[in-house]
Amino acid sequence: MKILAIETSCDETAVAIVEDQNFQPVVHTNVVASQVAVHAQTGGVIPNVAARLHTENLPRILREATKAPRRDYQPKGTFGGQLDYDAVAVTVGPGQVGCLLVGMSAAKTIAMSRNLPFYAINHLEGHIYSAWIGQDPPELPALIVMVSGLHTELILMERHLYYQHLGSTRDDAAGEAFDKVARLLGLPYPGGPPLAELATHGDETAFQFPIALEENDSLEFSFSGLKGAVAHQVAKLPNPLPRHTAADIAASFQKTVSETIKKKMLRALHVYPGIKSVCLVGGVAANRHLRTSLEQAINANHPSLRFVVPDLKYCTDNAAMIGAAAVYHHLFGHVDDWASITADPNLELGQP
Repeated sequence: MKILAIETSCDETAVAIVEDQNFQPVVHTNVVASQVAVHAQTGGVIPNVAARLHTENLPRILREATKAPRRDYQPKGTFGGQLDYDAVAVTVGPGQVGCLLVGMSAAKTIAMSRNLPFYAINHLEGHIYSAWIGQDPPELPALIVMVSGLHTELILMERHLYYQHLGSTRDDAAGEAFDKVARLLGLPYPGGPPLAELATHGDETAFQFPIALEENDSLEFSFSGLKGAVAHQVAKLPNPLPRHTAADIAASFQKTVSETIKKKMLRALHVYPGIKSVCLVGGVAANRHLRTSLEQAINANHPSLRFVVPDLKYCTDNAAMIGAAAVYHHLFGHVDDWASITADPNLELGQP
């Protein structure tokens, strides 16, 4: 079963073809058109601009993702036709409703016109199944540590397609905090990568920032207080900030975020001792400091557990992860009626 997958939930126009091979997703093509350069000019995603860019980009990305590779005997500049597929999958939420509708309209049209099976995929479920791409699959039960721009949460996954929420953020997600602190330090949007780069030049012990919700039984997160503490510290320092001071703040902030997530992860592993794998997923999973911090904590405290992080190209929004989730919908017989599916910007994980 080859699945054409489409992702347009926010500011990445993405299409992939993913196949079920031996009960595992295999990626044939994965094409992404980023809108970062456009939204960097306004310091954030403008929903109607993002939707318009999806409309402009999607036809081209569909062509690229379904284009068969050129054979050696063909003249340069020619291609071997179009890649075929047997089903269509698309992100239906959560996300920006106008953006979701662009991808859904295309996916529904293709499924209807070709009479193909249709899979409606939750964007967060796509991030979870990014951990199943290109490697030995994580063993279940698994603890999912999801860290992205809008979501920071712990999820217990005891079997495929079933999720138990253990804890989530009460306010800002970790990715939001990265963007807001980066703005305080005068760094460009999106703030995660430049802040992480700046932090490599700083002293992570220079500033002591608070970790919220440290009570023993809490698996929830809060990053608004951390963001406020950084803002308060920056307000007391010279303007403009010397680069070495900004680097120290970036490093100390990044360490606090990693420590917060690490403590909650270890607490969840203590409360749920049957877990066999830990999967770090989401856009912020690309942060090297966070990856290293969690891996070292697992090796030191739970050496028998497997720690899984997707390749960097599958951490940020992409269609391969949507196709990977659709593979498991196919394997477990969860086919959707395209005519009855609507976009839901607030769709919760596990919600039909």
